[in-house]
Amino acid sequence: MKPLSETYKELGIAFTFPIKINDAKGNETYYENSDGYWERSERDAKGNEIYYENSNDCRYKYDRDFKGNEIYYENSTGVQEGTSR
Repeated sequence: MKPLSETYKELGIAFTFPIKINDAKGNETYYENSDGYWERSERDAKGNEIYYENSNDCRYKYDRDFKGNEIYYENSTGVQEGTSR
């Protein structure tokens, strides 16, 4: 994924660091600093994190049951635990 700052520059959108984006519930979904480090995450309807990645090529994915309990976990190193839906 390309940093959001690059997209802003291409579109001529003014910005300052750090770039922070929050979802409607106030959870931070994107962060980028002036050193080029960025991270983004996604949450389910209940606010549980279900995906995370950063500029250091670190990724996590979670599947959760209807109660929000983690039933599956996967990361960028190939570790997998549980059963994906």
